[in-house]
Amino acid sequence: MAGPLTGLKVVEMAGIGPAPFAAMLLADLGADVLRIARPGTATERHDVTARSRSTIGLDLRAEGATEAVLQAVARADLLIEGFRPGVMERLGLGPEVCLQRNPKLVYGRMTGWGQTGPLSHAAGHDINYIAISGALHAIGRAGEPPAPPLNYIGDFGGGSMLLILGLMCALHETRSSGCGQVVDAAMTDGVALLSAMVYGMKAAGQWNNRRGDNLLDGAAPYYDTYACADGKYVAVGALEPWFYAELRRRAGLDDSLFDGQADRARWPGQKQRLAEILRTRSREEWCKLLEGTDACFAPVLDWDEAARHLHNRSRTTHLTLEGVLQPAPAPRFSRTPAALPTPPRTEAADVALARWGVDPALAARFAGGSS
Repeated sequence: MAGPLTGLKVVEMAGIGPAPFAAMLLADLGADVLRIARPGTATERHDVTARSRSTIGLDLRAEGATEAVLQAVARADLLIEGFRPGVMERLGLGPEVCLQRNPKLVYGRMTGWGQTGPLSHAAGHDINYIAISGALHAIGRAGEPPAPPLNYIGDFGGGSMLLILGLMCALHETRSSGCGQVVDAAMTDGVALLSAMVYGMKAAGQWNNRRGDNLLDGAAPYYDTYACADGKYVAVGALEPWFYAELRRRAGLDDSLFDGQADRARWPGQKQRLAEILRTRSREEWCKLLEGTDACFAPVLDWDEAARHLHNRSRTTHLTLEGVLQPAPAPRFSRTPAALPTPPRTEAADVALARWGVDPALAARFAGGSS
């Protein structure tokens, strides 16, 4: 492996959503990740978040399995788990036990509701976590129900990214204290944190609770998406006055209706007229006129188009592994760049455990993936 995290050792208890995505980010950047799943768990080439590391099948209820994991934990820097509170404790792999084996271990816990609170043991998904965080209420058109924004905000933004931050902060602190600790990453906390700017704008009287009535939620004509003559869409984000002026100049918005960018009373009329103008040309024609300028313009691309876009291709933003199109590792590092990720793969449990320093006799019990 290569990358800035080369030498970092991580035990991952396989799950779904944000925990495996966080482990993927670490593995992409060079960490050695031991991914432990239930026996018989299929590792498919299209499971992108399982890339850059191998998966072993291990029945944690089998005799000796907990001890094998603890021996691996003793050699790890980080542990990642995404189960409901109490599950790891019932398996004999809770923080107290693991930290006894490895006092420097950073134990990362990824949940929707957090380890404490009245909802901590309830089932849920991204849409539920962003709902009680306030974010879902703000997303959508005026007069319409809140729109589910895929599962980016809760699972991956407020979840995985917050977990990664917590792990790296705790690991940094461990270098000076010599002591590990538990990182409680809750998606509800993370989504609330992502909303910091909006809370500030609301306190300043620049944001309100009405959906589709604010600067960044589609109310402003200069910050929205519009249909073109060919039915494809473009995104306009000319927030600053000088960018708005550039948009007006290049798109031919000469009508005095477009004067007074901040005049909210003009927004409905401006939006209607801008929509009419943008429908007069195809998306490609508008791209030739506006893309790459300070008009803050971009075509709205689908998944396949995004991978073919000149800018993304020039940066190698996407790659294909065994026929599966997927995003490349990020961010970029000048001195310790990440290696090309490897496809998801299954490894024999006994081989992987032995490689991690588990007692060979104990590891041999799990030949074939389970006891």
